[in-house]
Amino acid sequence: MTFSPLQRLRIALKRLNQGVRGDSWFPHVPLALLLGLGGLWLLQADLGSRWDAFIINLFHGQTNIPPRVFPPLLIGVGMLIMALGLLLRSRLAWIMALLLAATAAISMFFGTHANGHLLLAYFILMLALLVMAWRQFDHSSIAASTLFALTSVVMLLLYATFGAYYLGAEFKPHITNLVTALYFAMVTMSTVGYGDVTPQTPEAMLFTVSVIILGVAVFATSLTAVIAPMVSRSLQRIVQHKGSGMKRENHFVVIGASPLANNTWRELVGRGQSVTRIVRDAGVLENADKADVVIGDPGSTDALREAGADKAIAILAMLDDDSENAFAILAARELAGPARTIAAVNDAHHLARVKLAQPDVVIAPQILGGELAAMMLCGEQVSSDYVMQRVFQQREKTNAPTT
Repeated sequence: MTFSPLQRLRIALKRLNQGVRGDSWFPHVPLALLLGLGGLWLLQADLGSRWDAFIINLFHGQTNIPPRVFPPLLIGVGMLIMALGLLLRSRLAWIMALLLAATAAISMFFGTHANGHLLLAYFILMLALLVMAWRQFDHSSIAASTLFALTSVVMLLLYATFGAYYLGAEFKPHITNLVTALYFAMVTMSTVGYGDVTPQTPEAMLFTVSVIILGVAVFATSLTAVIAPMVSRSLQRIVQHKGSGMKRENHFVVIGASPLANNTWRELVGRGQSVTRIVRDAGVLENADKADVVIGDPGSTDALREAGADKAIAILAMLDDDSENAFAILAARELAGPARTIAAVNDAHHLARVKLAQPDVVIAPQILGGELAAMMLCGEQVSSDYVMQRVFQQREKTNAPTT
């Protein structure tokens, strides 16, 4: 069976990534640098080389700052802060970076800048790279979530306060100082609404509505961003508690939460074998409290090493995605341990791609099902040797380890 040039490229890139230990720095470090540089470029394009003076003036409470400064200032500073979140592989920081890059691209498209077309192309490229790397940003650390929450609240507070101040003449009574503007912003963001300061013009009304909507969204999202990682970590500690004392050596490593992986784990445990499972989310496992579980990326050498794959008897990649099974085998081979590698294949069209990763054994029970049904209906003889040969397709090599 042949495989496409794209499949060859993906396997080659995976091997290159393993060779340069890309899991520890790619793609989150380059993307963080690109986002930070984009923020600096936007600040310099809109505010000039002394853009930092605007930030200093804000902290000193100066009120002679033109309103046009605030959108690019908030977007640029937000990008600089979210670049730190990307370094932590935070999913929330990735979402925020995506929104900021999209907002910057829109502002470049409708604005009039000297290098607007270059900035537009840059942020469109930034958006494309972020979307392509979405799977790499799956962390929900408390530090990154707290950073996201604080950034969101501060940016919204600045928007509401200075927006109310510059529209002060359109409120009753007029907002004439930053203290009153801050008071109105806090009352509106929290949806308390005392009614002592009210908008009088359509522009002021629309601004107030935007503050209410953003306030509810930001506070709800920020609260979830901080609490969710804490709850998730607690659940993971509960799930991993039983296996924490297990000696991960001369055992089996089962990767995935597919029906095949679940049944394999159940049969091995029923025969008294020690088994460690690797999954992305412990919530999808049956009887997770009875299993030794490692939470992580199945294609990551870090997760495999934590599961003791370098000291295991066998590593079984049994995910629903055949490409992920191939990548998991490549990562397992990088550990250079004594374990046999076994890969499951769910689609006959992917058999060649999985074999390219050179697992010791390929298991294809789902592919065999249709073939056996056709043979039985056509009256052909089905022998046990034929079934074993079709289900377990071993890689031919002279020094293959034996069990």
